[in-house]
Amino acid sequence: MEQVDCLVIGGGPAGLTAALYLARFGRHVLVADAGEPRAAWIPASHNIPFFAGGIPGTDILDLQREHLARYGIRPEMARVTGLRRQAGGFAAVLEAAGGGDRTVEARRVLLATGALDVEPDLPDLPDAVRRGLVRYCPICDGHESRGQRIAVIGHGAHGLGEAAFIARTYSGDVTLLTLGRPLALDKAQREVVARHRIRLVEEPVTGLDIRDGRIAALRGGGAEHRFEVLYSALGLHYRSELALGLGAERDESGALLVDEHCQTTVRGLYAAGDIVRGLDQIVVGMGHAAVAATHIHNRCEIPTEDEPGGS
Repeated sequence: MEQVDCLVIGGGPAGLTAALYLARFGRHVLVADAGEPRAAWIPASHNIPFFAGGIPGTDILDLQREHLARYGIRPEMARVTGLRRQAGGFAAVLEAAGGGDRTVEARRVLLATGALDVEPDLPDLPDAVRRGLVRYCPICDGHESRGQRIAVIGHGAHGLGEAAFIARTYSGDVTLLTLGRPLALDKAQREVVARHRIRLVEEPVTGLDIRDGRIAALRGGGAEHRFEVLYSALGLHYRSELALGLGAERDESGALLVDEHCQTTVRGLYAAGDIVRGLDQIVVGMGHAAVAATHIHNRCEIPTEDEPGGS
């Protein structure tokens, strides 16, 4: 049975950064990549240092893989279908992309499985975010949309919060689309709407006009609404099933809780990137990965507190 110092689950920016640090520490590391990094959906990010002209998510991943290859590490296209504790660490079942599975033993495990954006419920428009028709990160590219007509798809406090963030940061022309869900506002929320002059559209969207690879108009309630940019603020589904199966704790949204070393509440199990509670940004996920990988290296031979000899 293959044995490694650390199994990194996830081949996005956070997972690949952790693998790079561990490789440079001289650790035996295996990266299991299911091939679904959220970063690959980014048309261009303009807030990554050193890439002033913007860089697509796929280019970021390509550069990271090339860097890792210098240390003889190439992510394995495999999905981890099972993860359990055992004496001395963990055992994981890897299912290869081409079929077949095997078990790998790891002293430590780092989860960088990320999250999935909840897709907007628009007619005849599956995978809107993946196709770039609807954006999802105004922190990454909102600066390029400043002064434009912007719509935010969302509801509840989260949707209003995103609309307010965009209105006070990038544009004075912001509309919140609830896609047919009533928006019950308290006094403080109504004040936010009034202060930032956010328009509210609660009617369901019944039709779309798409031109030049963009949504040009949305129809609903007998009216037509035109915007230059659409953002989705419907939240995330965290890929935390492996951690939850081991008893790891999460917050009310589903993100994993970690300590200052990015270690979850399960000793020896670390997490980095979008799966962790906090700001969902590539540079933040890379920071998580650097912190976690360094702690893994420093503690790798030391038993965790729930193992024989641990403290």
